[in-house]
Amino acid sequence: MSDEELEELRQKRLLALQRKLAEEQQKAQMEQQLEMQKQAVLKSILTPEARQRLANLKLVKPEFTAQLELQLIQLAQLGKLPIPLTDEQLKQILIQLQTKKREIKIRRL
Repeated sequence: MSDEELEELRQKRLLALQRKLAEEQQKAQMEQQLEMQKQAVLKSILTPEARQRLANLKLVKPEFTAQLELQLIQLAQLGKLPIPLTDEQLKQILIQLQTKKREIKIRRL
């Protein structure tokens, strides 16, 4: 290969990497904006105590909490959730969700 061909390949590779980096930055920025919007909505529908409980739960079960946050937002938008949702009401929702899970018992013979 000649020096010109190598330089052309380097330039193409550099452009591809720059595009990929720009796309990743844009995606990260959009995710951050969505998270900020979600937190703003949660702030308006939850009392400070309920938000703190949700934050504590997020440390232990992040995937479960993310789904719960989306469900709470959807229920609030549909008007099926008392606003503001208190800590006691959130506790009751969590208890209901926990009892719906199947308990698996293993018996050894």
